[in-house]
Formats: sequence, structure tokens, C-alpha cells
Amino acid sequence: MFQVTRLPAAARILGAAALSAVTLATLSAAHPAAAAAGGAPGFDHLTVTVRDAGAGADGTYELFCNPHGGSHPDPDGACAVLERDTRWGQDVFAPVPEGSVCTMQYGGPATAHVKGTWAGRPVDATYDRRDGCGISRWDRMVPLLPDMGSAGRS
Repeated sequence: MFQVTRLPAAARILGAAALSAVTLATLSAAHPAAAAAGGAPGFDHLTVTVRDAGAGADGTYELFCNPHGGSHPDPDGACAVLERDTRWGQDVFAPVPEGSVCTMQYGGPATAHVKGTWAGRPVDATYDRRDGCGISRWDRMVPLLPDMGSAGRS
């Protein structure tokens, strides 16, 4: 038979704090962008690839949220738009539902691919502006995706 020895509350708290500090240091070391941003990394990391949106908008960008950082041109705005639309049980990156009635307006050839992790869930979403539904879906993600303004609209 064995005997269980209970530690005093202060020792348990100090032990938990030490374990948290070690975990935080390990995670920061494993994630240079988050360490450079001055905080522990969140699990929110997205790679955004934009094509055919025009000079200055095309490219591949890394985005980290919580803390905000990466090569994205507006990490604070991009994270804010995602945080604003994140709701329990809803996919902020959901495609246009099948069978949706969309206007026959063309928003230009721009496309985007967003891949990574948001709110602890995998993300693999594509965006285009080939009709009114696609334009609306894209525009809801500005500034994660570039603001196309009236470019390409008929």
C-alpha cells in the first residue's frame, strides 16, 4: 500500500506557475514570429495567397493572431475581421451554400486561398469574385483579403 502526500497550496501554485513558464518558453522558441511579436503564440496561423488582384495585392502572406504578426500587410485589421465574425458553431470561412441565388455580376479575376488554423480548427478556403455571392463573401473578409473597391466590377 502507498501513502499520498499532499503538497501545501503554495507549493502547488508555484509548481503550476513554473510549468506554465516552461510551456510558454517552449512554445515561443518553437514559433519565432510569435516570439518576435513579444508574446506566446496562439493557435491562429493562416497563409493567405492572393492572385490576379493587381500590383501590390498579389502574393503570399503569413498571418498570426493572438499575438498579431506575420508578413500580412495589415495583421491587426485581418485578425480583427476574423475575430468579429467568429461565432460558436459557425465557420467564418464557409463557402457560399449550394443552390444560393447570386447576381450575375463579375468582380474580376482575383482569387485567394486561405490555409492554416483558426480558433483551433483547420482552414482550407478559396475565394473568388466571379458572381455577386463571391464578391460579397470576399468583401466580408477585407482586410484579410485585399480591398478590391470597384475594380473589376461591371
